[in-house]
Formats: sequence, structure tokens, C-alpha cells
Amino acid sequence: MAKRPKSKVSCKVEIGGSGCCNIESLITIDDRGQMVLPKEVRKKANIRPGDKMAVVTWIKEGKTCCISLIKADEFSGPLKGILEPMAKEITKKGGTK
Repeated sequence: MAKRPKSKVSCKVEIGGSGCCNIESLITIDDRGQMVLPKEVRKKANIRPGDKMAVVTWIKEGKTCCISLIKADEFSGPLKGILEPMAKEITKKGGTK
């Protein structure tokens, strides 16, 4: 039996499954690095204009494999203690580039 080549996929995602990770939609990043979250996703997540979002990355083998958005008002416990001060610092500096 031939060996399968190693998968290049870093993160396992269930498509349309009941697990914690689902693909909601595919979006495109424009020339300025901007993207639009589809209305359906914003509605499900109760994301409104002016909401603060934390961008959280997961590094695996030296490469970013996953990027998550977390509403700042959802921070709790240890996560809040780590992310909230960083969010405040970024806000003072006028965002990231």
C-alpha cells in the first residue's frame, strides 16, 4: 500500500457539521487588505457598526493557520485579562496596519 502524502491543511474544519468550526461563507480580501463580513454572519454573531473585534491567530509550525474574530465584549476570565489591555493599546494608537 502506497503512503499518502502529508496533508498541507493545518486546521481541520467540518463543512456544515455540528462541530465548533464551520465554514459560514467565503470572502475576498481586496487590494487594501479589507474584507466584508456577510450580512448573515454579522446578524448571527450580533455584530453591529462600532463593535470592537479582536483578531486572534493560531500559529502552527511557525505559520499562521487560523484567524479568528472575537467580539471584545465577549472577553471573559483569563482571556479578558490578556486581550482587553492589548485592544485598548491598539485603539489608542489608531488601529493596526
